[in-house]
Amino acid sequence: MNVTLYTRKGCHLCDDAYQVLAQHGIEPSVIDVDTNALLREKFDTCVPVVEIDGKVRFRGRIDPVLLKRLLSNRS
Repeated sequence: MNVTLYTRKGCHLCDDAYQVLAQHGIEPSVIDVDTNALLREKFDTCVPVVEIDGKVRFRGRIDPVLLKRLLSNRS
């Protein structure tokens, strides 16, 4: 499973999202949207954004129940 977390420095929701992913055994690739103008334009007001296998699954907060369901469907 390929998981990417789009984030930015100083974002407490981004920190929370990382922790939720880690609690489910997921080590995401972390990309700061402010380091790329295209990403900043795409995700500026939406971070954190979690992309799983190329599909955006969460914006803002991660729903732990939905995350668990997504993970169990992969088994």
